[in-house]
Amino acid sequence: MQRTRRTTHTPRPSMLAVALGWALAGSAALAQPTAPPAAPPLTLKALFERAWERQPEAQSAALRRESAQAARSGASSWTAEPVALELQVKTDRPGSNQGSREVELGVALPLWLPGERARKAALGDAEIKAVESRRLAAQLQLAATVREAWWTLQRTQAELGLAQDRLQNTQRLAADVARRFKAGDMSRADQAQADGAVAQAEAAVAEATGARDVAQAALAAWGGGVEVRAEPEAEAMPGTALPADHPAVADWQDQAEVARRAADLAAVQTRANPELTVAATRGREQSGERYLQSFTVGVRVPLGGGDRARAKETAARADALDAEVRARAEQDRRATDLAAATARVKATQAQRDAMARHAALARDTRGFIDKAFRLGEADWPTRLRVELEAVQAERQLARARIDAAAAVSSLRQAMGLLPQ
Repeated sequence: MQRTRRTTHTPRPSMLAVALGWALAGSAALAQPTAPPAAPPLTLKALFERAWERQPEAQSAALRRESAQAARSGASSWTAEPVALELQVKTDRPGSNQGSREVELGVALPLWLPGERARKAALGDAEIKAVESRRLAAQLQLAATVREAWWTLQRTQAELGLAQDRLQNTQRLAADVARRFKAGDMSRADQAQADGAVAQAEAAVAEATGARDVAQAALAAWGGGVEVRAEPEAEAMPGTALPADHPAVADWQDQAEVARRAADLAAVQTRANPELTVAATRGREQSGERYLQSFTVGVRVPLGGGDRARAKETAARADALDAEVRARAEQDRRATDLAAATARVKATQAQRDAMARHAALARDTRGFIDKAFRLGEADWPTRLRVELEAVQAERQLARARIDAAAAVSSLRQAMGLLPQ
């Protein structure tokens, strides 16, 4: 009897099933939520740019510039005012085609007064420059407020960081004291003193947190509602000479120039602009007669403006004098602010260097006393006193660093430089 041999075949997965598996795996991977990239820490320059975008001066600057340029373009036209079109129809029988009829079509061309066109162009140029200087002055005024809020937050953040470090150190010391108290090496009074130091550190952290939150809220009003750098970068150290184009001074100088140009223009605008009239007339005497055509050329010369023209010129001269006096006073005030800011930079930098040396010595002393305390060669009051002195030295150093950086920022503000 012949036996039949059976072979068992294991089914292989089809290519379609494999592709489907890869597609599902890819879909699952894509479905997994990805964490959004963390926003970069906010800088002083970025904060100022955000604050400026929210200001009305920034939003209206383009329109003001366009308005000044349009006024300047008006001085390039051939006529002082837009051309006027005149149309007149005369008849002795209204409502019918009988009788006499006359139709007159003319154009009135306002003419420039002598010297008016050039002076109006000069006024337009001065207004364009004044719009730009007014924008820069507004930016500098905003920069002073933003800088103050920025460095206030930096100080409160430094205070909070040091308070948290102090809390960690006191907690570590309190744990060490508790361990040694259980071992009988230290008294209950030492334990109470260590716990009191922890409570003081916790109170300092709460106070520093509140101050930081207040400063953060003030900064958020300028668009700074994100993380701020823990170690702010100081602005570049500028020179010590007051620039001639200081925005606050240039603003008043340009306003004075606008007023002077307006007075020069008012000096020649002693009357209204004359008009040149060119007209064509077509008419007939009676119905059925042939129309006759004629041309008319005329000049209309208004009389002088009198007291109104003098009042306009005098007011412009007064505005120019007022702006010139304000520009000189602003120049003197900025020079005084620059001298004070320069002296403040030197003082804060010297204080920062001294505090750095003091903090380094305090850290070394803390290390020595901590080692001696662990070996039983130093008592607990000495260890606690040295710890507090080291914390105070670190606090003074952090404050001195921020004060030095803020002094450089104030120096740049006095020189009319924007945050960078």
